Amino acid sequence: MKERLDFKSNILIGSLLFGLFFGAGNLIFPVYMGQLAGPKTLEATIGFLMTGVGLPLLGVIASALSKSDSLFDMAKPVSKAYSVFFTCMLYLTIGPLFAIPRTASVAFEVGLNPFISKEYLKLGLFIFSLLFFVITLYFSLKPARILDWVGKYLTPIFLVLLSVLILATFLKPMGQASQYEAQGAYVQKAFFTGLLEGYNTMDALASLAFAIIIISNIEKLAIRDPKKKAIETAKSGLVCVMGMSFIYASLAYMGATSLGVVGRASNGGQVMSLVSEYYFGNTGKILLAAIVTVACLKTAIGLITSCSQMFSRLFPKSLSYNQYAAFFTIISFIIANFGLNKIIQLSIPVLMFLYPLAIVLIILSLLFPVLNKAEEVYKWTTALTIFAAFFDLCNALPDTIKKSSVINSLIKFARVYLPGFDFGFGWLIPALVGFIIGIVLWKVRGRSLEQ
Repeated sequence: MKERLDFKSNILIGSLLFGLFFGAGNLIFPVYMGQLAGPKTLEATIGFLMTGVGLPLLGVIASALSKSDSLFDMAKPVSKAYSVFFTCMLYLTIGPLFAIPRTASVAFEVGLNPFISKEYLKLGLFIFSLLFFVITLYFSLKPARILDWVGKYLTPIFLVLLSVLILATFLKPMGQASQYEAQGAYVQKAFFTGLLEGYNTMDALASLAFAIIIISNIEKLAIRDPKKKAIETAKSGLVCVMGMSFIYASLAYMGATSLGVVGRASNGGQVMSLVSEYYFGNTGKILLAAIVTVACLKTAIGLITSCSQMFSRLFPKSLSYNQYAAFFTIISFIIANFGLNKIIQLSIPVLMFLYPLAIVLIILSLLFPVLNKAEEVYKWTTALTIFAAFFDLCNALPDTIKKSSVINSLIKFARVYLPGFDFGFGWLIPALVGFIIGIVLWKVRGRSLEQ
């Protein structure tokens, strides 16, 4: 059994982490954030990096540190029923319901949409997504080689293509971030808005799923001790953190400086398309199509692999790994054809509910050396977080639903009694209260057992 990985192995695992995390939303959300934040881009980017980079890395480390070989094991101290519920909800969210379909729809919208006339867009999306998911399924059916596919090949190709566009942005800036005023929520609360914008990447949720892949690959390199696995994950994660942070900041800068040349756009994909065309003309459009397709493809492969592995473990009598992979691929293909805007609209309320639960689970797992999965702490912290996160879900619903008397009353209640609710963090105080109650009950039980 090895004590630590060599430098080359750390780089390879870091490349795998980066390759799995950096996908569809990672390209379109920071660049659009830059356009809206303007002179407050730095403040917003710091917030974005905390949830878009910091949380995902902590999620993988937490899984290794807590001696959990899956998300199901991490959540089990709450209860078995909750563990099944949360595991299924998270995997379906980052899997066939939202994230996997989004990879294909983003790749099409950003990369190929500019080349296709409006009357053929639906047909184009159908054909493209079909080819996209056929390739995804092919690689997903060979999970043992995912370190090679993503870490050695797809990630370096993606980085080379994206670096060309980023380099042009710095060598020939389109303008200055301070030229235009911040928009919307970025005017008053740029940092907190950036924090919430990082949710859209879904990477913190995905980290709890990708942990299986990362830890299994570290174990294949002869690291067995949980603490050593956590240390090696953290070391390898530095590669991922530095790479993702630089690219996120560069994309935000691209968006903030683009206003003088391309004007305001309706989404990040449109910004990138216009910027690519500005610098490189039609060649730029082709470059962007290649960047986005490679980024989305590698993420789709990782998500299909993780979801199929988890469900085949959770429900082994239902379907085999290969059957789950094929089933999830087909569902993703169908949903992808609903279009990008619809997928994003439906995913936001679910993310606002799941993210607080995921953050709490990550923190509790990081405290494993102290808490040792104390059930009282897990149960009370999670229960009060669920209560508060439900109001965040209500607040993120479409305006037509929020206007109903019931939902409107719930939102008003949350604004009065949950501090930080308007910033998207009304769950923090209830989670802390639940944590304190759980600690007290845990200590009391420990003393009674000693007596």
